[in-house]
Amino acid sequence: MNDPTPPPGCPAHQPQLHTMPLYGPEFAEDPAGVYARLRAAEGPLAAVELYPGATATLAIGYHAALEVLRTPETFSKDPRRWKGLADGRVTPDNPAVPMMAYRPNCLFSDGDTHARLRGAVTDSLDRIDPNALRDYVERACDRLIDGFAGHGEADLVADYARPLPLLVFNELFGSPEHFGDRLVRGMTGIFDGIDAERANQELTEVLLELVALKRANPDSDVTSWLMAHQAGLNDEEMLHHLVLLMGAGTEPQLNLISNTLRLLLSDDRFAGDLAGGSLPVEDALDEVLWTDPPMANYAVHFPVRDVELAGVRLPEGEPVVISFAAANTDPALAGSPRTGNRAHLAWSAGPHACPAQSHARLIASVAVERLLDRLPDVELAVKADELTWRPGPFHRALAELPVRFPPATVTTQIAVPAAARPAASGNAPAVPAPPGSDDASGDPAWNPTAAPSASTPAVVTSTGRPAGSTRTGRWPRWSSLVAWLRGR
Repeated sequence: MNDPTPPPGCPAHQPQLHTMPLYGPEFAEDPAGVYARLRAAEGPLAAVELYPGATATLAIGYHAALEVLRTPETFSKDPRRWKGLADGRVTPDNPAVPMMAYRPNCLFSDGDTHARLRGAVTDSLDRIDPNALRDYVERACDRLIDGFAGHGEADLVADYARPLPLLVFNELFGSPEHFGDRLVRGMTGIFDGIDAERANQELTEVLLELVALKRANPDSDVTSWLMAHQAGLNDEEMLHHLVLLMGAGTEPQLNLISNTLRLLLSDDRFAGDLAGGSLPVEDALDEVLWTDPPMANYAVHFPVRDVELAGVRLPEGEPVVISFAAANTDPALAGSPRTGNRAHLAWSAGPHACPAQSHARLIASVAVERLLDRLPDVELAVKADELTWRPGPFHRALAELPVRFPPATVTTQIAVPAAARPAASGNAPAVPAPPGSDDASGDPAWNPTAAPSASTPAVVTSTGRPAGSTRTGRWPRWSSLVAWLRGR
């Protein structure tokens, strides 16, 4: 009997309901296997179910993904075109909605509106002095490492990679520390799809409070710069740009840090002595961005009309999701080197490419280097294949990263805010900062002008580099990486 299934690429091979789910444990444990099966069955465009009732076409081919990302006249980013949500096939409480529904920000806009909104974002981010950012990240890393260095064990997700982006976000955006717990609950719930509607409401409430706070008391921070920008963002636009920047700056950053640490601690190419040919942290970051990007599937687009791509008919208004992870590992790219190759799609591409990729890479580089510098003998406490991953269609996120190491000397007794210290981490209470200590949550140094001023770039500033924690024992095998990571 002949196989009645249409061959890959056939126009009849269209997305259907009850297709491959991307929200269950099977996908979380082995996304590469799911992508391979989809590619074999359907080619570069595959039918998937993001959450029950929310279907999409997943672009798993590199060239198909680039075509979508670079053709805004055909593939719109405006979710108000989403027919499934408009006609009720996707209900408002579906976990996909907070991640995919329209928000008045630059991610979900096209044309002149996108240019106006993105200009506010890029101009504000450009005012961040990378030297000041590096200094703050190093101090924040030391605060967190000192919380567990003396214990000989830690969960590098809960104790390090998760709170670090929150500390940095709070400082960059002038967010009070007591907002932290609500920000974490809101953003984590949205990404995991667990009670996403309530999480979205909590995130909205706390960010509206931040907008009101900065309207009344502008300062030298990204929130205030966005407000002062000549684009004239109103409160609703401010809210949804903070949601965007919060989303991009916390969960994906957490995943980039923890996935890179996992690779360095589990892959023999990286874990061996430098004399034996191990690769540096720079290359580990590139490897992760190619194979385990922190956002595995996103960049949702909506065809403005029925269109054919790679032999597949894509109906108007039905979502097309870019699989950064699958596109990066497309067999069509076999033989292309990953080391030093930045042609991956982890930061997206086209007019909506990530505007903060240099900041994100700097934060991740410093975080990884600082951890390995302070704890040179750190190792996984379980086998790499025993690590578990958080479910969800959009991110590639470890649930935990348990490690062990010889207890190290704690030299900076600085308290970590309660909001940045996970309740379930098992850490001992933080020691309060002594009088006169250099608390990393002090006055921001991103710009020397206290009051924001339109979109004028800041005068470059530089702060003195604080002394790091004292090293004990031998110089770590990661020592040759320090010079590169510190820009020397």
